[in-house]
Amino acid sequence: MGGDYAPDATIDGAILALQSLSDSDFLFLFGDESLIRNKLEDRKAEFTRFKIIHAPDMIGMSEQPIKAFTQKPHSSISTGFHFLKKGKIDAFTSAGNSGAMVVGSMYSMEMIEGVIRPCTTVVLPKENGGSTYLLDIGTNPDPKPEVMYQLGILGSIYAKYVYNVENPRVGLLNIGAEAEKGNILSQATYKLMVDSPHFNFVGNVEGRDILHDTADVVVCDGFTGNVILKQLESMYHILKKRDLYDDFVERLNYENFGGTPILGIKSTVLVGHGISNDNAIKNMILLAKNVHEANLSLKIQGELQKH
Repeated sequence: MGGDYAPDATIDGAILALQSLSDSDFLFLFGDESLIRNKLEDRKAEFTRFKIIHAPDMIGMSEQPIKAFTQKPHSSISTGFHFLKKGKIDAFTSAGNSGAMVVGSMYSMEMIEGVIRPCTTVVLPKENGGSTYLLDIGTNPDPKPEVMYQLGILGSIYAKYVYNVENPRVGLLNIGAEAEKGNILSQATYKLMVDSPHFNFVGNVEGRDILHDTADVVVCDGFTGNVILKQLESMYHILKKRDLYDDFVERLNYENFGGTPILGIKSTVLVGHGISNDNAIKNMILLAKNVHEANLSLKIQGELQKH
């Protein structure tokens, strides 16, 4: 029921995802049962591949996350987390209220031991065909240096185990490459990262480096990361509208990845964009399966224990 175009986009995306999932995979749909059934019947969907869970309440996109999550136990988000906590599902995704998804992850699921704060990330294209993994993109708008340092660890593990990047290069987003550049947060974080034994730190990187092959993982505070993400989304739509369009520009399209996992919890939870269409929903579901099968939370836990 979450997202600007729900429930139609969500249901259409789920139907599309089934075409790429194995016969042993099932999708749970949380929301108004009669509405969902009617939508599936209209589309002549295969009911045997879906399990519909009645969740009549909805958390609006503008509602205060903590209050909404605790006061609406029968919402699709709250019900989904209940099923995840009980082990009835392996992964949970939503394009609904992202704050409620983060709150739900922290309230319902255990944090990985040693993780200070969970975070979110986005995959961005490099001009040479590779990818840059940018984090955080909104979960931690005002982090401390210790959290920024840990983003380097989480991003490196994510790139390595989900996208098979060998020895990922981690860069710190800054206004210059020199060690002394940046604000107090950047300077303090640099001092923590510069001799890190936990990841391959390559120093400060600038905004212009994000789409070039300067680093594989780029760390920034959630405020800055969210601004960059929204700016690139705007650039994609402007370029497409002006017919300045090729394969590289298409890789800026958020639909290709669908969502972002919440890193740092002992489970698989993905948050989608509020404007997600059916293709974005499909790709978010497929990414959720990849993250789950990569045992990402266990990999993070194991790497942190080494540190």
